[in-house]
Amino acid sequence: MGKPVVPLLPRPERRGLRAGLSMTLLLIARAGGWLRARRRCSVASMQRQRTWLITGTSSGFGRAMTEIVLSRGDRVAATVRETDAMDALKRTFGDALWVASLDVTDAGAVRRVVDEAFQELGRIDVVVSNAAYGLFGAAEEVSDDQIRRLIDTNLVGSIHVIRAALPHLRAQSGGRVVQVSSEGGQIAYPNFSLYHASKWGIEGFVESVARETAPLGIEFTIVEPGPAQTGFGAGLVVAPAMDAYEKTPSGEIRHAIASGSFGLKGDPHKVASAIVDSVDRTPAPRRLILGSDAFQRVRAALVERLAALDAQAEIARSTDLAP
Repeated sequence: MGKPVVPLLPRPERRGLRAGLSMTLLLIARAGGWLRARRRCSVASMQRQRTWLITGTSSGFGRAMTEIVLSRGDRVAATVRETDAMDALKRTFGDALWVASLDVTDAGAVRRVVDEAFQELGRIDVVVSNAAYGLFGAAEEVSDDQIRRLIDTNLVGSIHVIRAALPHLRAQSGGRVVQVSSEGGQIAYPNFSLYHASKWGIEGFVESVARETAPLGIEFTIVEPGPAQTGFGAGLVVAPAMDAYEKTPSGEIRHAIASGSFGLKGDPHKVASAIVDSVDRTPAPRRLILGSDAFQRVRAALVERLAALDAQAEIARSTDLAP
């Protein structure tokens, strides 16, 4: 018995059938690609989700960073002096926000709170040391107590936070530490000598610790924002003025701040967003200058410093031991 004869479709209909099959296969392929892309996006989203520990979150950059990372779906362990400052965010974000009261000048409390945060939240990917304030006055205008309080908060307090986090970061084989400093960690204004001492000091500490911990997978970024509209001035501790400094650069900057003519070009939300986004960069940027004015001032200071260094090359070499 012979093979059944399959009637052929007319040529135009065959072309239509092939075109239909091709379109169906194309749609299937596209759907598969879309599903794969969606799965990749979902995985990437899960990978991007982080847990943060941020100090000084009641206002300023700390508050803005906390709001940004929570809105992105991350978790935050936030520390503040008064926990009720976080009540509104807690109502909005629930268990994604863990809050603890902390005075960073209390070394024992810092260790306890950092330990509790890691215990409660498990892995913490990013530690942001942000708690700080400003002290305004010429060097001989500020009091001994004001000096001690500022150094204990801005410098020693930041050191406490980083040291308390390091054992946990080592145990989890790495993490990121962000130290919020200032353009004042590389330049200096009159009347902010003690504030600058704290910022130059913490930057030196971070530079050293970053080298110690790099083989352990722990990376550091020093953030150096310029003046921004964060309410920093409202928390500024101001020493009584001395007449002797009235007609000096100290007096000029005092009048500029009092009159509101001291420029505050930085946008706190944009600064906070740039800090948060920097955590996605690998390797971690060692320094992050934020603000056009800050960039220009720090660059000018570095160029001037480098020129002064180059001018001393011969003197520097002349002090070596004889070969």
